Amino acid sequence: MDVTPDADEVANQPPPYADINLVAGDPALAAATERAGLNGALWAFGSQWGGSDQLALGRLANENPPELHSHDPQGRRCDVVEFHPAYHALMAQSMEVGLHCSSWDGPLRPAEARRGNAQRAARLYVVSQVEAGHVCPLTMTHAAPASLAAAPELMRDFLPRIRGRNYDGRFLPFWEKASITIGMSMTERQGGTDVRTNTTRAAPTGNGEYEISGAKWFLSAPMSDAFLVLAQAPGGLTAFLLPRFRPDGGVNALRLTRLKRKLGNRSNASCEAEFERAFAWRVGEEGRGIATIIGMVQMTRLDCAVSSAGLMRAALARALHHARHRTAFQKKLVDQPAMAMVLADLALDQEAFAALAFRLALSFDEAAGSGTEAARARVLTPVAKFAICKAAPGFIAEAMEVLGGNGYVEDCALPRLYREAPVNAIWEGSGNVMALDLARVAFREPDLVQAILADLKERTRGLPGAAASADCVSQCLHAGDREARARRAAEALALLAAAAALAESAPTAVAEAFAATRLATPRSMYGANAVEPVRDLMLERVCAA
Repeated sequence: MDVTPDADEVANQPPPYADINLVAGDPALAAATERAGLNGALWAFGSQWGGSDQLALGRLANENPPELHSHDPQGRRCDVVEFHPAYHALMAQSMEVGLHCSSWDGPLRPAEARRGNAQRAARLYVVSQVEAGHVCPLTMTHAAPASLAAAPELMRDFLPRIRGRNYDGRFLPFWEKASITIGMSMTERQGGTDVRTNTTRAAPTGNGEYEISGAKWFLSAPMSDAFLVLAQAPGGLTAFLLPRFRPDGGVNALRLTRLKRKLGNRSNASCEAEFERAFAWRVGEEGRGIATIIGMVQMTRLDCAVSSAGLMRAALARALHHARHRTAFQKKLVDQPAMAMVLADLALDQEAFAALAFRLALSFDEAAGSGTEAARARVLTPVAKFAICKAAPGFIAEAMEVLGGNGYVEDCALPRLYREAPVNAIWEGSGNVMALDLARVAFREPDLVQAILADLKERTRGLPGAAASADCVSQCLHAGDREARARRAAEALALLAAAAALAESAPTAVAEAFAATRLATPRSMYGANAVEPVRDLMLERVCAA
């Protein structure tokens, strides 16, 4: 008798990726948390953020993007953006653990490197695996004090509220709230990265107060309580803090003209804006706008690198989850030799780039007391952002391929991760900007870069190709056409720094395999690199439930 299969019966499909501890089975994170003194403190955090309800918040926040309301039902101008409750829930949980402020805890000090960056980076890395869009306002708020330090009175008034950990998404004057967020609006349509071409004008009205008029092409997180902006003052390009409400309690003259229809990052709002004699305070001296924001920029670049490493980890974990449960041709996918090579190769890159990001966060912590670590933070921040953020889209695409058709549909999280990945490579300076930053440092402070290269050569002594890679960086940066070779130098330096980070945190075999396939020989597509010596070790080191 024929037996008709039950159409509702599902076989040979992995269980849902949910109720996973996002800290478990992550060797780079384990090493970083031990070094940062977190140890077991992060375990409960990983369990919370890997829960099914938490993962659903990330999905809902992206499936229900924010909406701009320029006018209220009675026709009055209001300029507010409405977010889905899932976004607010994520913001509340992330602010509760201090992702927007934790390295600024303790007594007020100048905007030098702060303690706690490594611990915060570990949590940011985990949170980014669930929903990276809401990380944008957290990152900007966390970085803002580095610029506000140039205006001590503003720092005094705003830092206590930046430190507040009870999220308050209401549209109220900042002084009526115990916790606030800070956004940014730097670029204009005619200049983009070239902010010196900004045409927005700032007219002084006395006592460090100004009226700003003009248009901004990008204003990030428009429901923030204040924004750091760049505008042309009489003395040149200057930094300002522009609140949503004027000191008299009235809504500031900030007009939100339209929300950007972004490729990814959909839970978070970015918009175009116009200022009509909007009230603002000057931050730093007139004409020193770029110098005033540079510390903030460095901190946001670190977050870009950490968050991208988290996106890569999320993609790898899902690929391994699928491969360990799916059978093809009488074997689990993970046991198929070709697939094992791909997964091990992915795991090697992911661990190396995560180790690089976490090691960089440690340099931020130790910079105040160590000239070497301060130099590492200065030189390697744009380099790490360049390499990690540019690697993420291709990495996630390969992970998507492990799942086949399942990875290409919106029911799976991988399409969202893939759309999210490019933004960090663009935000706070695209690839060319990062590479040219390295070239400029090498031109202006050649001894600084040579000191970093010497340190990395020592830390990678004996690793295949390490010494030659350091020499390649030096040659590119000292060539007459250093700008044309800037990307080559940035990539080589990033891979060398990643090998050094692995040498500090991973088994020798892992560091040697990375160096042999990324430094000593030109790297190939995933699965084509000679990772056979560590194939099984890499798959054992990474678990994905």
